[in-house]
Amino acid sequence: MIAQDASAVREPKGMILAEQAEPPIEDDGGVGAIGDILGFHIRLAHGAVYRHFTETFDHLDLTQKQVSVLWLIDDHPGIAQTDLARRLQMDRATVMAIVNRLQARDYLERGKSSGDQRRQTLALRPAGKAALVEARKAILEHEAWLKSRFNKREIKQLIALLARIHG
Repeated sequence: MIAQDASAVREPKGMILAEQAEPPIEDDGGVGAIGDILGFHIRLAHGAVYRHFTETFDHLDLTQKQVSVLWLIDDHPGIAQTDLARRLQMDRATVMAIVNRLQARDYLERGKSSGDQRRQTLALRPAGKAALVEARKAILEHEAWLKSRFNKREIKQLIALLARIHG
């Protein structure tokens, strides 16, 4: 009987035996080349921030956009819906839907502008002010979680860099 070299042993049809094949490349758990894509990291960061926000605000039954609307109305009583949309960089239809939902919850009220009767103004109602007080507490908790990942210089730098994208 002639001994065969193991590297020369082949299965039918010319296939190398499994023990002789290249070992499979192990998955290192990374994301590969997509890890070099800036937008990918922005999406992941947004997802993490959004998940934490949702958990922090769950008891308030408010969305990020609703909190932003309440906050801006509180800072600018009598603001027009169109100005709100511009400042939040949202289309007017989206802002109108948010305002409708908040009005249905008695959080705000619409009024007429004294200067232009075609413009609707917005003001917080007592329930809206109370909801905003609670939302601000949750925002402080959420911001502390987020800012704990950076030092003060990095926070300023990150805000400036992100503003270059959205501003």
